[in-house]
Amino acid sequence: MAQSIVMSSTTSTEQSGLFGHLLPEFKKASGIDIKVVALGTGQALDMAHRGDADVVFVHDLPAEEKFVAEGFGIKRFPVMYNDFVVVGPQADPANVKGNDIVAALKKISSSNAAFISRGDKSGTHAAELRFWGQASMADKKGGGYKECGCGMGPALNMGASTGAYVLTDRGTWLNFKNRADLKILVEGDAKLFNQYGVMVVNPAKHPHVKQADAQKFVDWVISSNGQAAIAAYKIGGESVFFPNANK
Repeated sequence: MAQSIVMSSTTSTEQSGLFGHLLPEFKKASGIDIKVVALGTGQALDMAHRGDADVVFVHDLPAEEKFVAEGFGIKRFPVMYNDFVVVGPQADPANVKGNDIVAALKKISSSNAAFISRGDKSGTHAAELRFWGQASMADKKGGGYKECGCGMGPALNMGASTGAYVLTDRGTWLNFKNRADLKILVEGDAKLFNQYGVMVVNPAKHPHVKQADAQKFVDWVISSNGQAAIAAYKIGGESVFFPNANK
């Protein structure tokens, strides 16, 4: 029977195709299978909180630091980053195109443009709410704002079918086949940087956690081999995640 561990992670690592590339490499190196449960970051941390995962791989730094501070994770290690982009209809009715996320959200609000929010407590949703806050628009998102309570892929499908703006991670967008006339309109703002971290769940809280095998995954993904495997993953020749464990 192969050894296996459970990893709670995000929809972006799964839907971008990264894990389909990365986990077979880890299995080759370690003999360990990983069962991934892909949720929004908030739910992934909740799952680990309950002791239903051995390792967590997510992207919401304040929430990750709180998870470790409360003793549920042993230590947080940075792994890689990608970035968020705003996609929207080619015609860009709210005129958001550029590299300023705060200015873009102000225009979406003032023009009541259609905007699909994941509304699912994911890392992407947490980032989106942070950007609205930075735009001083936390409670003025405009009449076109809708929360779908769904993952990144379904949110993009809704955006594509209704001609709405959507904040998405670049990896899921690159892997998304059903774009209709959506295109990237806002990118390149330093605020849109999106860091991922990995943590072993603390067996002091949940004694059944497979700490040794989970630590093997953490050690591998931040090693030069794991980092090279992340760098090697491309969609249409374009890098999706950028390893930065040693920065």
